[in-house]
Amino acid sequence: MSDIETERELSTPNKLRKRTDVNEYLFWVLLSVNRWVLVGVLALCVFTSFVVFGVFKPVSLVSMMKTSDMVETVFSGLVGAIITSTTLVVSINQLVLSQEIGSLGTQRTRMDTTMDFYQNTDELFGTTTPSEPATFLRKLLRVSQDRATALRESVGDNDDERLRAEIDRYVSDLHGNAETAHEELEDADFGTFTVVSPALDFNYAQKIHDIRRLGEVYEDELSTDERTAFREMLEAVTMFGPVREYVKVLYIQWALVKLSRAILYASIPALIVAGGMVVFVDPTTFPGTLFGLETMLWVVSAAFTISVTPFLVFTSYVLRLATLAKQTLTVGPLILT
Repeated sequence: MSDIETERELSTPNKLRKRTDVNEYLFWVLLSVNRWVLVGVLALCVFTSFVVFGVFKPVSLVSMMKTSDMVETVFSGLVGAIITSTTLVVSINQLVLSQEIGSLGTQRTRMDTTMDFYQNTDELFGTTTPSEPATFLRKLLRVSQDRATALRESVGDNDDERLRAEIDRYVSDLHGNAETAHEELEDADFGTFTVVSPALDFNYAQKIHDIRRLGEVYEDELSTDERTAFREMLEAVTMFGPVREYVKVLYIQWALVKLSRAILYASIPALIVAGGMVVFVDPTTFPGTLFGLETMLWVVSAAFTISVTPFLVFTSYVLRLATLAKQTLTVGPLILT
């Protein structure tokens, strides 16, 4: 393996969006943008598109409503679609709750497994494992940094200059990557994406692969103490994997519950507006013009936008959850590019 290839493997960007082949700005929209801001932007696009279509249509909207029931048909269909979406909300809630339902024995097994893992992290930290997800992740990052420093010090007297150089690159990259995630986790509250995003930024899978490869390549040159430092380094970065996945799963469950509630909130005004357009609005309800355009065009465009808001909410949340799932399909040193 050439020096260029080695340096490229041991040095990776500190941000997940810079390590993917997705456009950086698109990736930011998919993951980082506030979901309600995204809903607002999508709603504005829908409203603007409807108005533009109305402007370029050769026949006025009022005239079309006098000769056909197209507008009424559209909103009648939306009423049915909105009601159907509540069934989707129930299904999502059932999906989330089904993972929490189990017998006493099942719950006891889950508790035993959790406490076994916490005993392992207690030994890793040398103290009681933090209960807050953000603090837990920050503690793991700090331990990884400390052990990386200890690894570099342990090989400092090794005669192999290439080994020292590669370990130095590995440790420097880990410190930079971990410090970036550590700072982002400060004051992060669970239930928001600010906890999951920094955990994704820490490229632990690459760190596991690199330390295992270096340990294999230089196995004959390592002393007993140096091998111990390698094992401890591997233990620290390996422990980060299941914790990140557990926090991610909890966030997904939390997000699905928030999605269900948001859709229900959005469905009520959407149903009222769509039903009102079917029952009470006719070509004479909103006469005249506003800003040079038919008042009816503004009303229909706004009503349609409000009526499709539950779908826009669903879209904004699923875009993030689908992207999150795609970027975290594996646990361990398997790197999907």
